[in-house]
Amino acid sequence: MDLDAVRTVVAVADAGQFQEAAADLSVTQQAVSKRVAALEKELGVRLFTRTARGARLTIDGQAFLPHARNLLLAEERAAASVRPGRRALRVDVIGRRIAPAGLLRDFHRAHPGIDLDVVALLDIGEAVSAIRSGTIDASFRAVTAPLPDGVTATRVLDEPLQLLTGPAHPLAGARAVTPAALTKHRIWMPGIVTGTEWAAYYAELAAAFGLTIDATGPNFGTEALFDVIADSAVVATLVGAQSRLLWPADHDLRRIPLVDPTPVYPHSLVRRRDNPHPGLTALVEHVERPRHHPAGTWVPGWAATS
Repeated sequence: MDLDAVRTVVAVADAGQFQEAAADLSVTQQAVSKRVAALEKELGVRLFTRTARGARLTIDGQAFLPHARNLLLAEERAAASVRPGRRALRVDVIGRRIAPAGLLRDFHRAHPGIDLDVVALLDIGEAVSAIRSGTIDASFRAVTAPLPDGVTATRVLDEPLQLLTGPAHPLAGARAVTPAALTKHRIWMPGIVTGTEWAAYYAELAAAFGLTIDATGPNFGTEALFDVIADSAVVATLVGAQSRLLWPADHDLRRIPLVDPTPVYPHSLVRRRDNPHPGLTALVEHVERPRHHPAGTWVPGWAATS
């Protein structure tokens, strides 16, 4: 059904005259007549009766009018749902307990009027495809390779890594450890997925410091991983210093800083350059930080110049 014709019928019904409706719609009276006639032909009924005083709705026209108004209201709602600034800002994070999710929570507290829709995609390839297609507005990712034209990234957070051990682990009492000190210890990270950006990060970390990072075995989630670490004297894992992690108090897990150097995970905000959503502009301004790489930190070669 032609919504312009529906809009014209509503205008004529409200104005009571074809000529006045034409002025309201900024079209000619002939155009109004043609639109009404076309819709009447499509519906198979007459909607108006012309009188000396103008146009009066027929019984069929009176029945059609409230539905016509609903059609125009639905059109407006549909347009408003995707109008920049009216729909929710859709942002991807790998997980809801990692540091970028904390940045989003801070952003939401600072901008409560901007609706957020938070999703979790698998890897940067899927995220970039979603950004290019408009399925999402932005993604927090480590950027391991050049991005396609029109897609840009802003480095927003370098998150230090920590060693997580149980109370019986030989390093449990250390105030800090160096990456070199981990060469003889098993680091178990079953959440590493081949082909992802975090798999690339930990592969380069292991190669740089001669570490053994074991990703074998089923991934039953962080709770199951923490259970194993709590009871083990040989197994440890790596976590982000700003990740929100919870475990039972009797696990007595230890978060130990890595130093000399401190490996950091490079989080960037990835988005399209031409995305007009005002919420995205506000998000970039909220999370953007000056680019600097403090002495004593380590990042992979693909992140060193970003």
